[in-house]
Amino acid sequence: MTPNPERNNSLLLQPSRPVGIVGYGVYIPRYRLPATEVSKQWTGGAGGVPIKEKAVPGLDEDTATIAIEAARNALARAGLAGRDLRAIWVGSESHPYAVKPTSTIVAEAIDAVPLLQAGDWEFACKAGTEAIIAAVGLVGSGMADYAMGIGADTAQGRPGDALEYTAAAGGAALIIGPAHEALARFEGSLSYVTDTPDFWRRPGAEYPSHGMRFTGDPAYFEHVVTAGRLLMEQMNRTAADYRYVILHQPNVKFPSRAAKMLGFKPEQVETGLLSGVIGNTYSGASLVGLTAVLDEAQPGDRILVVSFGSGAGSDAISLEVTEKIEERRHLAPTTKQYIDRRVVIDYATYLRFRGKIKMK
Repeated sequence: MTPNPERNNSLLLQPSRPVGIVGYGVYIPRYRLPATEVSKQWTGGAGGVPIKEKAVPGLDEDTATIAIEAARNALARAGLAGRDLRAIWVGSESHPYAVKPTSTIVAEAIDAVPLLQAGDWEFACKAGTEAIIAAVGLVGSGMADYAMGIGADTAQGRPGDALEYTAAAGGAALIIGPAHEALARFEGSLSYVTDTPDFWRRPGAEYPSHGMRFTGDPAYFEHVVTAGRLLMEQMNRTAADYRYVILHQPNVKFPSRAAKMLGFKPEQVETGLLSGVIGNTYSGASLVGLTAVLDEAQPGDRILVVSFGSGAGSDAISLEVTEKIEERRHLAPTTKQYIDRRVVIDYATYLRFRGKIKMK
């Protein structure tokens, strides 16, 4: 399903004025559920497990609290106050309320109210990158100097389902601002979407469902690889022009295979640190991966980020790291510090934390 080549000159999304990431922050809950705990309960420990462990929110944590912590870290790195922001957008598929925005909770907590634009975004796992691209558009048009996009989610998965191994919790916040203040400049983006029924949750359903055979080639690989390839073509780039590539991480195998299809070498791929250790943080997955890369990237490094959201679509984003990264990256906790701060729990504790034990 490749777009008409005659229209390729209009595929790239770029702002009217140069912008970039002026601050970034992450938050990952401390609790970890080993994948072997899930396997022990449902398969008797038979067979392998897709990841080592996943992050699980505590009893007092949800998408809003995760987003707030990430937002505070982003403000610290940017050297900004909440009231400097003119928009806060939160992307998630586990908003705590069906009717009440998460974004206003975050805005109140970081003292950004009342003069700003706020709203919640939804597109499965790419809701976070949607919010970022919208922030780029707002700041890039000159309507605002600073806007924040957040991707955050909590662990969701039916007991015994394959998702229970990998559906994790975490989030990341990025502040978009003028390019001369940026830690990483925004070079361009490209989005690619189709109506592919690979994953869904109807109103009132407690857990999501997935279309099994649709989740791989017609969904994940079609969208991730096409978006990444078209963006590089539009920018006259190849994989060799990038130091890092960050692809959505539902597991360890998918992003590794997609990166190879795009021409990237294993050492360029940011997968092992996140997929195998904290699981799939859904709307925050690609953005959490980006924070891990920004924690170690050097000025001049180029980064390709390609998200994926079931239903289905991908956002591909190209960034170039600036010299300002050195002076600001240590102003807030790193992604690795959050990963290393871990408390292992058993399956029964996980069920209690996630409200999976129903008392009548």
